[in-house]
Amino acid sequence: MIDLYTAATPNGHKVSIVLEELDMPYTVHALSFDQKEQKAPEFLKINPNGRIPAIVDRANGDFAVFESGAILIYLAELSGQLLPNDPKGRSVAIQWLMFQMGGIGPMQGQANVFFRYFPEKLQGAIDRYQHETRRLYEVLDTRLESVEFLADAYSIADIATYPWVRGHEWSGVPVDGLPALQRWMAAMAQRPAVQRGLLVPQRVDDASVIKGAQAMLIR
Repeated sequence: MIDLYTAATPNGHKVSIVLEELDMPYTVHALSFDQKEQKAPEFLKINPNGRIPAIVDRANGDFAVFESGAILIYLAELSGQLLPNDPKGRSVAIQWLMFQMGGIGPMQGQANVFFRYFPEKLQGAIDRYQHETRRLYEVLDTRLESVEFLADAYSIADIATYPWVRGHEWSGVPVDGLPALQRWMAAMAQRPAVQRGLLVPQRVDDASVIKGAQAMLIR
């Protein structure tokens, strides 16, 4: 059994999607950012960085894993799925996973901050992060012109990337003129496990969140 500590964010959805794809039983602990539950001492024992997502593998000595990319690799290796076994194929999948972790996530995250949340409208910062996010989308589009999925076969690289790219409108970044990327997005959106994973955790009003990790059993 996997304990998943998460919230309704792109990084959180990566892990719920992979758990759904692998058909692994898991328990969700939905953390409230408003109540700073991710900074609670109990959670910091799981993730010293105080961020979601994180997991605890109860079947493996309560082994904790934090950082979304590391969690995806751990679960793929644990199950023997969603990550190629041959060294070259594995490397390709991890390269595109790192492309998301080091590129799309940070750049689009900053685009979100300056476009949606920052109290001052700093157009230079907005332009910088939106333009860089669009450039990274163009890299994805070029890659997807020749392959169905990022690592050729469906993998954790796709699972890591889709929850971010699907939010392009929220970031103010268009996907017009990127037909291969749009084709891939449509294929990802049709996967039942992706659809289920995007519903985790159930959205609740912050006022109704019980202090501490709110647990609900999935399956």
